[in-house]
Amino acid sequence: MTNWYSTHNFSRLPLSSDSALPALSVMALDNLALITAVGADTISYLQGQLTCDLVSLDKTQSTLAAHCDAKGKVWSAIRLFHHNDGIAYVQPASIAEKQLTEIKKYAVFSKVAFALSDQVLIGVAGEKADNAVQSRFIGEGDVRVTQTGAAVKIEANRWLLAINAEEADTIIAELGDRCVLSDSSLWELYELRAAIPAVDLVNTNEFIPQSLNLQALDGISFKKGCYTGQETVARAKYRGINKRAAYLLEGEASDAPKAGDVFDRSVGENWRTGGTVLSGYRFDDGKALALVVLPNNLDDDSQFRLPDTDLLWHKLALPYSLEEA
Repeated sequence: MTNWYSTHNFSRLPLSSDSALPALSVMALDNLALITAVGADTISYLQGQLTCDLVSLDKTQSTLAAHCDAKGKVWSAIRLFHHNDGIAYVQPASIAEKQLTEIKKYAVFSKVAFALSDQVLIGVAGEKADNAVQSRFIGEGDVRVTQTGAAVKIEANRWLLAINAEEADTIIAELGDRCVLSDSSLWELYELRAAIPAVDLVNTNEFIPQSLNLQALDGISFKKGCYTGQETVARAKYRGINKRAAYLLEGEASDAPKAGDVFDRSVGENWRTGGTVLSGYRFDDGKALALVVLPNNLDDDSQFRLPDTDLLWHKLALPYSLEEA
């Protein structure tokens, strides 16, 4: 693990639930890990391991995907893109070593080499982010080649950069006082508001990809060939066996909900264990957000609470539709 992140003053920003986010921020993404895959068989090997259609992935695009076990349960939800001479993907650092071990299991007879990269991961976000990134890196599309790696557009005015420490230093120096430095909590807030799922170590092998909304985020191809766990994923779509989805909840909390925490849900006048937290964020005024895997047949007036508390949470509208096309 690189010690680069300690060489800059990345700190948690004081934010209330109604605070405006910085017009330009650079975030230390030391909560994430970068895995690289290179070799002549990289595309074909990953095509048989992941839910996305990597064969059709243009070099100017990135994609979400799931890496599943044989039963279709998700080892990790990843962001994948072309990077230098191969493919790279990012995922929570907590799961990286375990997921890397699993994805390498069947690679012994393929020309592909996986590695946990020591490159720096930084996020650039805010209303001035597109201009700041696009003016520095020539090209078009949502993945652009940098001097040492790649700049990946996650959504409008939000980018992830996988680059060497020296290039990261140069970018921060060039932006200077125009940007605010932040720790990874700001990136986690952006991910939450976009309802993009993350699978930390505590939640590995618990959910099928549709329970994480990956079908709604174009992270599953139902037209590609076979891959590990495909039978379960296809059955969930065509036979309707999936009974869960990830929803955004909002409420108040003394601490930020964390991966693996459990929410109760109201059923009439009673309470039942209702869902598992994927990620959470708490503002300084006590309000909080959480992305939670819940039953997908909830009543509109369902309420939620963390166990042993009386503070009620409610469901927010997702930024995308879960309706099948």
